[in-house]
Order: sequence, then structure tokens, then C-alpha cells
Amino acid sequence: QVQPVESGGGSVQNGGSLRLSCAISGYTESSHCLGWFRQAPGKEREEVAHIYSVGGNTYDADSGKGRFTISQDNAKNTVYLQMNSLKPEDTAIYYCAAGDIGGRKEGPFCRPFAYWGQGTQVTVSS
Repeated sequence: QVQPVESGGGSVQNGGSLRLSCAISGYTESSHCLGWFRQAPGKEREEVAHIYSVGGNTYDADSGKGRFTISQDNAKNTVYLQMNSLKPEDTAIYYCAAGDIGGRKEGPFCRPFAYWGQGTQVTVSS
């Protein structure tokens, strides 16, 4: 059973920083996608970033580009989201997710994420 478990959420002031962590257990595939998503009140869930477990290539959504950095520590089976210059509009529940990688001639891609954590609240006050 694959189980992502997030930690590191909290409350910060506008312009502050937080680092989210997600420990993932039970993934037998050595190559997979790890992602961060968020959902603000009354809004759809959106992807923030993802990373390929092998190779470390990343994708960053426009919402966090230049401010958020996804990284991983394969030895600890942990993925991180460093968030800097936080804004009140970043307030949301942040979810970690894991899923399989698909292949196509253009290169690998993340299949729909199958495994989700319980979420961690991030609140940014103005």
C-alpha cells in the first residue's frame, strides 16, 4: 500500500517561507512521479509541481514558478516543496501525490496520480 504523508504546513506572514515534506512508503516501482497539489477554499485542486523520481526532471506550474522548488531525497523516499515569498493567495491545503510514469515518443509523462496524502494546511496572512 503506497502512502504519502505530508508535514510542514503552518501559518506564516506575507513574504515568509515554508518547506513541506512528504514521506512516501510502499512504492515498489523505482521510477515514478511525485507531485504537489493544492486546493484553496471554493476553488478546484491545482497542480503546483511534480518531479520524476529517476533523473529528477521537474515541472513547475505558473502559480509557484520562481518561488516554489520541488526536490527529493531518494534515500529517504521523501519529496519536498520549498515555498518562498509566500502570498495570501497561496493559502490552501497542500497535498502530496505519487503515481506511475507513462512513456511516449516525446518522453515520459506522469500518469494520473493514484496515491494521495491527507493534506497539510498552509495559511499566509497579509
